[in-house]
Amino acid sequence: MKSNTVNTIEVWYNFKIKIILKSMLVGIFAGFITVFYRYLLEKSLIAAHFIYSMELKNFWLIPVFTVVLITAGYVVGCIVQSDSMVAGSGIPQVEGILIGKLRMNWYKVILKKFMAGVIAIGAGLSLGREGPSIQIGAAVGQGIGRLFKGTDLEEKFLITSGASAGLAAAFNAPLAGCIFALEEIHKNFSSKILISAFSASIISDFIAKQLLGMSPVFNFNYIKVMPLKNYSYIVLFGIILALCGVLFNKALLKSQDIYNSKKWLTVKRKPIIAFLIAGVMGLVLPQVLGGGHDLVSALANSNMTIQMMIVILVGKFLFTMSSYGSGTPGGIFLPLLVIGALIGSIYGNIIHVAFGFNSQYINNLIILGMAGYFSSVVKSPITGIVLITEMTGAFTNLLSVSVVSIVAYIFSDMLNSKPVYELLLGRILNKNTGCKIEDNKKTIVETVVHINSDICGKKIKNVTFPPHCLIVALKRGEKEIIPKGDTVIWAGDYLIILIDKSYEAEVRKSLYELD
Repeated sequence: MKSNTVNTIEVWYNFKIKIILKSMLVGIFAGFITVFYRYLLEKSLIAAHFIYSMELKNFWLIPVFTVVLITAGYVVGCIVQSDSMVAGSGIPQVEGILIGKLRMNWYKVILKKFMAGVIAIGAGLSLGREGPSIQIGAAVGQGIGRLFKGTDLEEKFLITSGASAGLAAAFNAPLAGCIFALEEIHKNFSSKILISAFSASIISDFIAKQLLGMSPVFNFNYIKVMPLKNYSYIVLFGIILALCGVLFNKALLKSQDIYNSKKWLTVKRKPIIAFLIAGVMGLVLPQVLGGGHDLVSALANSNMTIQMMIVILVGKFLFTMSSYGSGTPGGIFLPLLVIGALIGSIYGNIIHVAFGFNSQYINNLIILGMAGYFSSVVKSPITGIVLITEMTGAFTNLLSVSVVSIVAYIFSDMLNSKPVYELLLGRILNKNTGCKIEDNKKTIVETVVHINSDICGKKIKNVTFPPHCLIVALKRGEKEIIPKGDTVIWAGDYLIILIDKSYEAEVRKSLYELD
């Protein structure tokens, strides 16, 4: 009988085609489920707007709907208490699973996340569909892996593929789904992850476009290319977005602290507060309800005053904090994009009045605001560039989008701002979920050697690798080398490392520090 170690190594060399085919299957299921989820969210939010408008005409409906909101919030709270993995965005949980720190029951996560997300966003909470879509897709990937009784390594590839497929279907953005898997979830480049994630994303996006149409998520009218002479405004805008992104991350964590500081607010009760706030916002500022897709369209096609946009910006920001801080299932992608769009529109109108900036480029700044704000908050600029380009269909703005994203990323980094999902994952892990990982299992980690790496040019025997790991192969281009002590490591090499699963998170962290 083969040992777990031998079996893990053999699978690594033989599963390339198999993992692509399984990833395509993941893309099919994740695509259909995510599209159905997206459809229900859109219809339920329309219903919520209708109900809130009816309340303004018939005041006797307000106490009735208040009871409905309290009940809905309590139901969502019970769902979250029954399984902490469905709380919040879902993206930090997926990252925790892939580093071996968290575990989930895939079919329970799909059912509970789906149900709770529809209830929450259907009530109007300022949450997005992308986080749940990514987690649901990841759960589908885990389910396919379990169905075919694959190894832990295969399962992680399929989880990644499912997460990519979920994002692709949520935003009609297959390239962004793939890049997100590399830049945010795994934080390094791997050809195997690239091809498997892209296969799932393409299939998922095809299903979404077949069922929901070919139009981009944000369908702007004709957008002119911004002249190069205006790029000084873009650089300044990137700095402003970096500052606003730092504020967003700090406020998001503070909102969680505020909820947690109230001892009487149990897990079951926290969502009730967010639901009641949604009820108030639905009556006094309905523009901020839901993720905010319609709000971006309104910014692009209407003439809001600066004062009104500031009111909506403050309302949307605070409403997003109260919604997410409660632990209610839902993402922050779409709300933060909307906040970035609002900042862009306000900035454009201000420099138009103050410096004579051409108003026909204000819509460009709305697009740049989404990209730059995403880059400063999530700290994944390449994903932000590709995502906003795909979501808007404005490929002619690729240069300006890239400039504002990189500037926002650099300045947020100078301000020592951490990626929002890294911060949220740290909080989840600090809660000590009690997850148990079997000590006798092995898994494979693939990591690339970067040009500026400390180990570049050294012999393997002269490198102090983390404990509990073994270099089993070195891939240089298409050539795979059996490593020896005298083997020299080059920039661009892929180290294939066998590790004990129970030490996976610690080894990954040590490898990142070593590189």
